Amino acid sequence: MVKKVALKYELVCVLGLGYIGLPIASTLASRGVRVTGMDVNPNIVAKLNRGELHIYEPGLKSLVELALASGLLVISDQVVPADAFIIAVPTPILPDKRADLDAVKSAAASIVPHLKKGDLVMLESTSPPRTTVDIVAPILEENGLKAGQDFLLAYTPERVLPGKIVQELTTNPRVIGGVDKASTKAGVALYKTFVTGEIIQTDATTAEMVKLMENTTRDVNIAIANEFARLADRLGVDIWEAISIANRHPRINILRPGPGVGGHCISVDPWFLVEVAPEITTLIRTAREVNDQQPGYTFRMIEQKLGSFIGKHVAVLGLAFKPNVDDLRESPAIEIARLIQEGGATVTAFEPFKPDLEMDDIELAHSLEDVMTGADMLVILVAHDQFC
Repeated sequence: MVKKVALKYELVCVLGLGYIGLPIASTLASRGVRVTGMDVNPNIVAKLNRGELHIYEPGLKSLVELALASGLLVISDQVVPADAFIIAVPTPILPDKRADLDAVKSAAASIVPHLKKGDLVMLESTSPPRTTVDIVAPILEENGLKAGQDFLLAYTPERVLPGKIVQELTTNPRVIGGVDKASTKAGVALYKTFVTGEIIQTDATTAEMVKLMENTTRDVNIAIANEFARLADRLGVDIWEAISIANRHPRINILRPGPGVGGHCISVDPWFLVEVAPEITTLIRTAREVNDQQPGYTFRMIEQKLGSFIGKHVAVLGLAFKPNVDDLRESPAIEIARLIQEGGATVTAFEPFKPDLEMDDIELAHSLEDVMTGADMLVILVAHDQFC
């Protein structure tokens, strides 16, 4: 049932229908807001218009179905006139570790023909500091309107955990920073439509940096855990016992080491800070390099256990970047599977959360039984519940 609320922004256009854009669009619609969700990928648009989802996230399917059935959510491949626009497109990393902002620039440019006085534009895509004021604002101003004077412009970072996006989208604290105070307040008014958690107000660049600081802190903490694991391996120490004992100290919380860091946030966001100031971000860069090296280290550990990959059949369980999600972005498991295959083994992989997955270079199984048939070694790279 759609919940009716008092609306300041009655029509919203959400650009990008991925892991953040689609939940936002459908959540807004569930609050009585008329929403056009647009995506440049025709396959995504076609699927959603058939009532099918292209991503897995607990609770999302029923939320989208309700929004579509209400008629308040319309799926399109075009930007439409609206009172507010939310940019939620991907910002991947380039081979040289700079942010690829092409999708953000394209989304901003597509809004320009529809932008009118009083409209609000929100950037939600994770971006390097000053993207809102130095890149998005000038593009939007190409029609003669000025940000902070004629239209409102703000940044708000998504701060949700994959696997809990639908829940945390509404309950987590939300940071909103505008190019001016009026833009900040306008962003707060829009997000209050569905956010029940605290909304913190700041400026656009601070809001951009907050998100990057959060994920960079996690990356640094994971890097030290991974280095501890390498040291323990060298010294013949049980790393799990050592961490358990160390964490009994009231001010210590060492994270769990693993095969690497994946996903579109922690494995990418630190590079956005390195990009803007490489000469003063040596710790951030080093931590990122440690975690980028972890799949290779894991591969060598597997090779040591097996002896040789030549002529062997290795079954890989899990290709997602973390347990119980279908998100494969920047997944260390995929990198490790490819390294094993390049090492001379035949690799068969099973990813239960992505049953329709197709890969050109790795054979895929569709059940635990199939993936283990004839395997010389079983490698669990992702701790999905059904593997544990």
